[in-house]
Amino acid sequence: MTQKPLSTAAAERMNLVAQDEIWKYRLKAETEARQNWAQNWGFLATPLEELLKGDEEPLTPKPKIELPERFRIRPVTPVEKYIKILPSPPVPKTTQGFIGWRAGVPGLSKGLAHAFEIRSCKGAYAKELGWPEQGIH
Repeated sequence: MTQKPLSTAAAERMNLVAQDEIWKYRLKAETEARQNWAQNWGFLATPLEELLKGDEEPLTPKPKIELPERFRIRPVTPVEKYIKILPSPPVPKTTQGFIGWRAGVPGLSKGLAHAFEIRSCKGAYAKELGWPEQGIH
């Protein structure tokens, strides 16, 4: 494929000296990288066995110490022993029945009953502080 001849404007924009300097810089950087590669990345070329082989002495097994009873791990208690799963009531036939359908069953509503007093959000804390009613609303 032949190359198009350059126009005079394109020839004036092309700076061959600058392109030559850029090429020299790239060659210099590549040469330095090649020379420094073994120092920086040479460990990647060493075989894995050589890296894992160490001059360290083999570890001696530690003697087993008998633990006191209070530090020993107890056997696992089966879940069925401390968690009782009761059967669920029948599923409601309508979507309206889904709202609170488990709360009506005495055994299942245990988590829903609260022993604390329900306070209204608006002004309950302000009344405890003794603020005037004009500042509450």
